Amino acid sequence: NMPEYDVIVLGTGLKECILSGILSANGKRVLHIDRNPYYGGESASISPLEELYKKFNVPGPGKAMGQGRHWSVDLVPKFLLANLMGRFDKRRFRKFLLFALNFDESDRRRHHELDPQRRTARDVFRHFDLGSEVVEFVGHAVALHSSDEYLEQPFLQTMRRIQLYAESQDRYGHSPYLYPLYGLGELLQAFGRLSTDHGGGYLLNHPVEDIVMESGKVAGVKSEGRVFRCKQLICEPSYVPERVRSAARLIRVVCLLNHPIRDTEDAKSCYIIIPQTQLRRKSDIYICMVSYAHNIAPEGKYVAVVSTTVETSNPEREVQPGLELLEPIVQKFVSITSFFVPLDDGRRSQIFVSRSYDASAHFETECEDIRDMYRRMMGSELSLRGLGEIYGCRTPPTGGTVN
Repeated sequence: NMPEYDVIVLGTGLKECILSGILSANGKRVLHIDRNPYYGGESASISPLEELYKKFNVPGPGKAMGQGRHWSVDLVPKFLLANLMGRFDKRRFRKFLLFALNFDESDRRRHHELDPQRRTARDVFRHFDLGSEVVEFVGHAVALHSSDEYLEQPFLQTMRRIQLYAESQDRYGHSPYLYPLYGLGELLQAFGRLSTDHGGGYLLNHPVEDIVMESGKVAGVKSEGRVFRCKQLICEPSYVPERVRSAARLIRVVCLLNHPIRDTEDAKSCYIIIPQTQLRRKSDIYICMVSYAHNIAPEGKYVAVVSTTVETSNPEREVQPGLELLEPIVQKFVSITSFFVPLDDGRRSQIFVSRSYDASAHFETECEDIRDMYRRMMGSELSLRGLGEIYGCRTPPTGGTVN
């Protein structure tokens, strides 16, 4: 008899591992298959360091980089929002922050006569007479919008994002972000253990030969001549190229450093966002830096990743403002990839495809994708609050914009 599962998951990226763990904990019988012999896929943590050099066809590393086994480099680093009631000193937007932090969409008395479903974020900023620099900071560094499109949209979503940031800051009082010790690969394994603890199965190093369909719906997956039957399928875009389209191109530059980023008070980790308007671009540039303090590098070594959405025929020139903040750079590794999105919602075929990881270095957009996939699969809402507490995380100290 062929094995039967409620859900089969193709790929062991962070989103796929989170969903498989949650579904297994909810009583679903889950099988996880990955063509690679390691966890992570596109979001893998590469260790030892020699494997990173090999992946990018770069000779090295030299002895100055220390023992390779002490490195664990995330290809797609993502800070987790811990779940701000910080002390903002600029009086010109104190009233706005109080409004945002006390906002309740169900209580009209707290709306300042601004309809959250009709009035835009730009309307709210004008109502509180906020200057352009303050708007830029709030929209990109606090609400974490990746472009200025939100300004013309109803302000409700922006209020929710500001409140999430506030709650995250308030939880630890030092930073709104969390990062797993030893890198994001540890978070993958934590959800992998959650899945196996509830009966989930894993098959690494197993190629996917075919997706079996019956009457327009998924019925199983064929791997190494065996068919594993299922009712629903979750997969990374690379497993179903005919079901996705490229919506953009992304550039990420992984940089190995032997010093902290200047003008950060020698911070051992930080998150810098250069807003699009400062560079006359359509997309922000993100700089994510972690270090030996997170057990991902030898003593005194740092890993920074500069990323953005590609807008020209010269992607490396586009990220130069971010790279300049990191100089001198010991070694850099450049990757340019497509950002894939599914062609449909998957409800008819019961094949649910995740989006590629975007250029940002925070996890909010990935949380939205996870919630959306879960909603379409299960017909109910999923809460991801407290995600970072599932595994040991350390708080990066700074997050904000650079002028």
